[in-house]
Amino acid sequence: MTGTEQVAVLATFGSVWAVLSVGHNLADHVFGQSDRQAANKGAPSATDVADGVSPRTGWGACLEHVAQYHLVMAVMLALVWAVLPLQMSWTGLAAGLAVSAVTHAFFDRRWPVRWLLQHTGSPGFAELRTAGMNGMYLTDQALHQTALLVSALLITLV
Repeated sequence: MTGTEQVAVLATFGSVWAVLSVGHNLADHVFGQSDRQAANKGAPSATDVADGVSPRTGWGACLEHVAQYHLVMAVMLALVWAVLPLQMSWTGLAAGLAVSAVTHAFFDRRWPVRWLLQHTGSPGFAELRTAGMNGMYLTDQALHQTALLVSALLITLV
């Protein structure tokens, strides 16, 4: 790989990472999720399951959110790709967005985030707070950003 090719790869990665980061905030907090989806995507609780509620409850809301979210992300990537000479492939875009969609749906079910905090020495941080820091939300966002880093690498290199 020549020096020019290396610069192009680095510029593409930086641009894609920036678009995914900005797109994540826009899609997760503005255009990619309704109140109903946000309230129901993590259902049911462990108590609900113990009371006989199907563990599949909430998947519809979660998948609707993930679809809306990734539509926003795809539009943003397409707009940037249209105006910048980025070296991306359709295969890389598909791979990166697929990783993002699968991980986003998994984390947004909420129990994986709670389980992670409870098993890494932070069970108190997993408790939702009405004021101050919300450990579940902060961890959810950190996990989404980490998955988007992997997505940016796939989009750039595949």
